[in-house]
Amino acid sequence: MTTHMMSADADALANGLPPPDSETLERLSVGIDYITDFWVDEYLDKYISLGGSKIKFITGGAGSGKTHCLRLFLADAEQRGYKTALISADEVWISDFKEIYAAVLAAVDLPGCLERCAMWIVGEMGYGAGDIPEGSTFADYLSSLGRFDPLTRRELRERIVEYFLKNPRIDNNFALACSIITGDMLGYPTLDASGREILSDWLAGVKGVRMAAVRKLGLSPVKITKYNARHMLRSLVEIVRSAGYAGLVVGADKLDELLCAPESARLRYTKLRREDAYESIRELIDDIDTQSHTMFIFAFDRALIDDESAGLKSYQALWMRIQNEIDGALFNRFADIVDLDGLARQMYAPGTLVEMSRRLAAFMREQGVPAEDIDLSLAEELREQSSVSPLSLPRRVNRLTLLNNSFVGTLDETADEAEAISNEAAPNGGTPDE
Repeated sequence: MTTHMMSADADALANGLPPPDSETLERLSVGIDYITDFWVDEYLDKYISLGGSKIKFITGGAGSGKTHCLRLFLADAEQRGYKTALISADEVWISDFKEIYAAVLAAVDLPGCLERCAMWIVGEMGYGAGDIPEGSTFADYLSSLGRFDPLTRRELRERIVEYFLKNPRIDNNFALACSIITGDMLGYPTLDASGREILSDWLAGVKGVRMAAVRKLGLSPVKITKYNARHMLRSLVEIVRSAGYAGLVVGADKLDELLCAPESARLRYTKLRREDAYESIRELIDDIDTQSHTMFIFAFDRALIDDESAGLKSYQALWMRIQNEIDGALFNRFADIVDLDGLARQMYAPGTLVEMSRRLAAFMREQGVPAEDIDLSLAEELREQSSVSPLSLPRRVNRLTLLNNSFVGTLDETADEAEAISNEAAPNGGTPDE
């Protein structure tokens, strides 16, 4: 079967990528929940929900499940009432925190959050959201009842202002902008289309926004830059919390884009941008205690640690803050740097690998794609060779399952043979699971 005939999930899996659908992702997840369930219990349900903030790092070789882990954890976070954002270093400039902030702002749907805030204000005034006819504003509804008198208008404005501006963790201009937008949603006071666009662009840090135009709307703003974007992120999290969400979880994938192989024709991050990215992460770590209800997870290939000249170790100010102080013999789920290859070697028993293969094969057969479960003896052989194989355990299970076990007995492949297996198992030259 050709890849264009597959479902999006099957196509991704055939190319060694995690499925885009969260339900399929959950269905196929085996072993990785050893870390994601722990993070849910210890961080989302406890520390972050109580106001704490945390930064974690995920690493491992190609195919170890970094993107899978990120997406699974973000799906878990959403189920527990968190707003989430998944960004990638090949799409968002990690070297400029303003770009990170803008990407997170777009992902959390600020207008949707403010709609929820508006409905809370409606409830505080003694009405229900269901009372307002579709297509009408709260002000329209009150007017239709003959209740939108000057005292009611004043009460509405005061409640809007109090809701946003009395929170000391929200930047004053950010709070004013949100109060104006929320007032427009409620129908009083109203904004014209240009005013809405100006406030939206200013909140997103869009270049070219004229500060004079923003001031005419009642703000005393400054441009959002990489220097004040973390402060704006704190404000955004408070709006998310005010809208009834538990907090914010941000996943940043493909941080190894900061590296560029000498033979690569694509250079996204220059040395200066790379160091700016490291400094941006370092500042976020130092600033994390001033955040609340927030969790960041950065994922990257092991090469970002191993590369002494351009990797994390080349920027000592950052490396000193994230290196694990004690590397114990057993996998430590509290460690700030989570090595998924180490997790697989220590915690994935042969039965885990068999179950991983069984779920993958069952799903792919449902999609009409040939696949065959690996057996326990093969899983044991995979497990024994995990410390010397150039491929990660999840990748080998994926390839052998989709190749109908045609490589049984050749599990001690060289790096070149491993690449051949990868290419044959990935239709159209698909890329491995990051």
